[in-house]
Amino acid sequence: MINLSFLVLTGFAMGDLAGYRRRLEYAGYDQWFLDPNSRGVSVLMPAHNESATIVQSVQAMISLRYPDFEVVVIDDGSTDDTREKLIREFDMAPVPLVPSGDIELEGVVEQTYVSRRGAHNLALVAKTNGGKADALNAGINYSRKELVCMVDADSLLDPQALLNVARPFADNPGRVVAAGGVVRVANGSRVERGRVTSLRMPGRLLARIAVVEYLRAFLIGRAGWSRLGGLLIISGAFGIFRKDVLQAVGGMSVNSIGEDAELVVRIHRMLGDLEQEGDVVFVPEPVAWTEVPETRAVLRKQRRRWHRGLAEIFLRHRSMLFRPRYGVIGMVTMPWFLFFELLAPAVEVFGLLWFLFLLLLLLTENWYPQLDLVNPEVVVLLLAASVLFAVFVTLVALLAEELSFRRYRGLRDLFRAVWAAVEENLGYRQLNAFWRLGGLVEALRGTRHDWGEMTRKGFDE
Repeated sequence: MINLSFLVLTGFAMGDLAGYRRRLEYAGYDQWFLDPNSRGVSVLMPAHNESATIVQSVQAMISLRYPDFEVVVIDDGSTDDTREKLIREFDMAPVPLVPSGDIELEGVVEQTYVSRRGAHNLALVAKTNGGKADALNAGINYSRKELVCMVDADSLLDPQALLNVARPFADNPGRVVAAGGVVRVANGSRVERGRVTSLRMPGRLLARIAVVEYLRAFLIGRAGWSRLGGLLIISGAFGIFRKDVLQAVGGMSVNSIGEDAELVVRIHRMLGDLEQEGDVVFVPEPVAWTEVPETRAVLRKQRRRWHRGLAEIFLRHRSMLFRPRYGVIGMVTMPWFLFFELLAPAVEVFGLLWFLFLLLLLLTENWYPQLDLVNPEVVVLLLAASVLFAVFVTLVALLAEELSFRRYRGLRDLFRAVWAAVEENLGYRQLNAFWRLGGLVEALRGTRHDWGEMTRKGFDE
């Protein structure tokens, strides 16, 4: 059943990508760039101890190609030199900015700064620590544009990314409420002044696997759900929203560990409750580059946190399940995520343990007819089929990337990406299932959580 649903989703995704490529030929971005009526965008960058990558990220943001935008960095009580680096590198001076929003904050805004060195569209909001969601709420309050784009402080955007991701708001100004773009892995790639200038496949195994994971999640998962009109998640690393909608739902939830996904679900819920129409869309072309974990310890924390966030969303918004008033989200997307994403680790871990149990019985020659609950040959075939299908879906995502965008130019990198699709299923996938199951258990038990530290080494300059 799950494989069949993935096949259907893959079909919708390929249709969405093909349609996007056709529309791209008539996009007219150059004319739109010169249009004085283009909707302004505030780019928000929450930062907490991001000293390793903050300068490159801000350099990329302030040089984006867009007619009317500002960059607002929110330093959320960093204990390293994040704030000092920004003030020094961009010649920032303290200026008392007046907030345009009134979302309640957990932390206290200590000072606001603006750049005096060419980057007149750059501001810094320095506040006490309140968490990522609280930092974004502060950014929303101090933003001055109609649209709000949220990016992680360790993200690098392609020069055209903002033009591309904001285009749906111009094409359907009264209907589109949020849009998300593609997030790609920058580990191992060459970065110059905040730009990925030479894309390379990472050398570390976990980072290589992340490459194919991200391709599959965005070019198959997000594109497919967008085509169906049931996009549930916009990555916190790169998403854009109407500011009035953000204010209407009360900003980001400071009590959710998966605040980016929870925000999108809350927007869908508000639209359904008010019987209003609004589209949340995915744009395949704009790319945000991010640094992914390369060690098991950091990756384990990340995946447990992600799955806990998903579980908390379902616990908080479970009343949306199977409710026609929420349209595709309530009747299709959320049930699918419940059974095939949220509960999948429990099923996968049980299946793995059952397989190991049967294998142990066979190896110790303790297989008796009365214990013949499952034919071991059938179990092996099902396991092999599951692995092969997972590899197939990943290869489809790689094919879509190669035909549509062709970011990886060298045959060596393409071969390593294909091999990573195989490596992913030889131990990593099973380990990831245990990590995700741990996140599910934490959510059900209601244990205390925090974001933890994401160790970064910075981009290769």
